[in-house]
Amino acid sequence: MSPAMAMNDERSEDCHAIESEYHKGVKHLYEKGYLHKVPKKYMFPASERPTKSMDDDSNVAKENLQLPIIDFTDLIGPNRLQALESLANACEQYGFFQLVNHNISDDITRSSIDVAGRFFDLPLEERAKYMTTDMRAAVRYGTSFSQTKDSVFCWRDFLKLICNPLPDFVPHWPASPLDFQEVVASYAEKTKHLFLTIMEAILESLGIMEEEAKENDNNNNNNNIMKELDNGSQMLVTNFYPPCPEPDLTLGMHPHSDYGFLTLLLQDEVEGLQIQYQDKWLTVQPIPNAFVVNIGDHLEIFSNGKYKSVLHRVLVNKAKSRVSVASLHSLPFDCTVRPSPKLIDEENPKRYMDTDFASFLAYVSTRETKKKDFLESRKLPYT
Repeated sequence: MSPAMAMNDERSEDCHAIESEYHKGVKHLYEKGYLHKVPKKYMFPASERPTKSMDDDSNVAKENLQLPIIDFTDLIGPNRLQALESLANACEQYGFFQLVNHNISDDITRSSIDVAGRFFDLPLEERAKYMTTDMRAAVRYGTSFSQTKDSVFCWRDFLKLICNPLPDFVPHWPASPLDFQEVVASYAEKTKHLFLTIMEAILESLGIMEEEAKENDNNNNNNNIMKELDNGSQMLVTNFYPPCPEPDLTLGMHPHSDYGFLTLLLQDEVEGLQIQYQDKWLTVQPIPNAFVVNIGDHLEIFSNGKYKSVLHRVLVNKAKSRVSVASLHSLPFDCTVRPSPKLIDEENPKRYMDTDFASFLAYVSTRETKKKDFLESRKLPYT
């Protein structure tokens, strides 16, 4: 028997031994000591793996790529016009930027990463209380993207928390660690205010002035997008990526775009996030206490394609676990997202169908989510 065949047989036996376990999460497999090699369930097709050649490309790109850095104090200060130009360029060219000096204290950001990590350190019995395959659940602990739909699992466990309105949902969040609810609620509140301020700036960078929209809204067309966003949806997603024995064979998250308006990502010091830029995967270097902000599908629709959501993925590594906390923001779940009328004219016809959260859930509940498939399904032919 060849060495390759022997290795495949060994993988098959290993997979059989843990097949009943992997729905409990990759963190559980790691804790049990099962993961001396990547099980077949987590092995991505060769064309989708972060191969050595891809790593070489991204290592070169890391030195050359600098994600735009937006200073929040400039957005709310006398340098606003210049900051808006930088913001527009970041949204149009990259779909991503790093936000610094955002007025959320180091204590809050550090505590949020810390308490998220401590949640994943709880015994499986505690974490499993929140395990569900219901994508509409207010609190959901799971693994990969969808345990029931994914043919290949991602090297990630997550905890998803619906946040708005906070008083309604916080009591349903995990009560352990003891400070979890208090710390995460404070973080959710701060990131919601930050999101709204960033969105005001983005609307201005798009040439959409809310006051003008309200004055011209004689037909009650609900042009006041900021009011809807203020009452909109917020979901926190805490992610845990254990060390991986063969990181070249799998991914922490496969390439995808986010569905909402904006995502504000807080990450620890371990790098892993990559974005696709000019057909290359580029690693985002963590900046202490900075947020990585990215455009979601809903903002691409609302901006009629001027600002585009961008594919991103997550690498894993042999040596260290990685923790991140993502705050995803959009309109209320029962609202419709459509291109802004102010961004539609003869030269720029409407490019996307109106959509809503129910359509998104129906789509992702019946198939594997891949790349920007859902957004592609909402595109209209150019006229």
